Amino acid sequence: MKIDKESLKKIAHLARLEIKPEEEESLLSSMDSVLSWMEQLNEINTEGVEPLTHIMDEANIWREDINKNTLTRAEALANAPSKNDTYIMVPKVIE
Repeated sequence: MKIDKESLKKIAHLARLEIKPEEEESLLSSMDSVLSWMEQLNEINTEGVEPLTHIMDEANIWREDINKNTLTRAEALANAPSKNDTYIMVPKVIE
């Protein structure tokens, strides 16, 4: 399948893209190569092959969410550039 300049302009309009005139030829050749590759894929016999919903058959393995304190407050505040006895101090960002 060949794409002409009018089809390219229509696709660009639908995709809300601005294409410079000097870019048209390279885009046309790129789109032609993609479409020829797609035509090769259409020639493959896929009868009896189930569509994939995921690439891998692995399922999520969830760990139990257990609340535990791994840092003490003093350890958490130790590397803070600005702090008081309880909190890390940050610059005000909302007026």
